[in-house]
Amino acid sequence: MPDDTQNIRLAVDAIVFGYKNQQLEVLLIKRKFGDQKGLWALPGGFVLENESLDACVERELEEEAGISLNYLEQLYTFGDVNRDPRGRIVSVAYFGIVNPENHSLKADTDAEDAQWFSITELPDLAFDHHEIIQLAHKRLVDKLSYQPIGFNLLPTKFLFSDLENLYSTLLNVELDRRNFRKKILSFGLLEETNEVVSQGAGRPAKLFQFNLKKYKQLENKGFHFEIKLA
Repeated sequence: MPDDTQNIRLAVDAIVFGYKNQQLEVLLIKRKFGDQKGLWALPGGFVLENESLDACVERELEEEAGISLNYLEQLYTFGDVNRDPRGRIVSVAYFGIVNPENHSLKADTDAEDAQWFSITELPDLAFDHHEIIQLAHKRLVDKLSYQPIGFNLLPTKFLFSDLENLYSTLLNVELDRRNFRKKILSFGLLEETNEVVSQGAGRPAKLFQFNLKKYKQLENKGFHFEIKLA
């Protein structure tokens, strides 16, 4: 007779992307305990007996990095038998994006440190976290074309050139800036502010802000945000 007993543990991992100095970054913590001690990893941990998945990932981000996010979505469930040397552990990965300037990192509990790392210069990572980050990165790039999530990575008020640089960097393409500007402005979701920023010897440039309320209203009426760059 087969043994029907199971010894599977459930965990969550959080992939939090930020954008700083014109490069995409990901939040990592340094593990304080266990076989993977000293390695960098995604924030995360085991789900408690009476805890939901959403509550667990929020708690782990607060405990290990000292941050909370307004929005997280489930990315994928990772369950390869040998993915974790501690035993049979299934992890539900969550994906989120923030402006790093709005968050001060503070490592605690089983995290020794918490830092932002460039997506192109990641350290050696614990478990299968390289694979998890790669899948999250692909999801981010895909979503940029059909949801205005890029604005979450910018300050509340930004230069249009900052938006151009963000899309160019994250999608790894050279934009046709004239067409990109025309397309973005055609949505009617950007508002010019009365504030300007001096840029060298050129004319001062106006700051813009994204009208989230208007976007939600249009979305409820069936509006679809779409940017095709190829």
